[in-house]
Amino acid sequence: MAHGSSCGHDHHNHGVAGASLAAELEAAEARCAAAEQRLTAPRRRVLELLLEAGQPVKAYDLISTFGGDGPPAKPPTVYRALDFLEKQGFAHRIESLNAYVACRKEADGHAAAFLICDCCGATREIEPQASADIIAAGATAGYALTAVTIEAHGLCGDCRN
Repeated sequence: MAHGSSCGHDHHNHGVAGASLAAELEAAEARCAAAEQRLTAPRRRVLELLLEAGQPVKAYDLISTFGGDGPPAKPPTVYRALDFLEKQGFAHRIESLNAYVACRKEADGHAAAFLICDCCGATREIEPQASADIIAAGATAGYALTAVTIEAHGLCGDCRN
C-alpha cells in the first residue's frame, strides 16, 4: 500500500497465502473456539483479506474486495468483523493510516508497536519495550490502561537504500 510515493524500487508484499494462510485461519478458528467465540464466515473472510495483504488495509478496500468477483460487502458487515477481530487480538487498527493490519502474535491483549514506512507502506509489528513505562505512568496518573499502541513512521531498509 504505497502512499503516493514515486520511489524507483519494488515494494514487497509480506502477506501469507496457500498452506500458510490455511494454517493461520485454522489457528484463528481454534483460538476462537477456546475463547468460546465464533469465527463466522464474514469474520473469517476479513481476517483472510488482512492476512493475504500482509500490510495495513483500509476498511473501504476490505469492503470492495470482500466478495471477490461478486458484489462488495455491506459496510456494517466489514466493520463488525473488524471490531470482533480487534477485540479478539487478530487485528490492530493503525490510527495514523486509518487502516487495519492482521496481528500474527498469539499473546492476548499485548501492547502493539508498529514501524511504518512512509514510502512503501510496509508495516512491521514489534514488541514495544516502552509499553511497560507507559502503563506505569498511566497508573501513576490514575488510569487503568487496557491497550497501548505505538506508531513510528520513517523509511524501511529497502526504501532507504
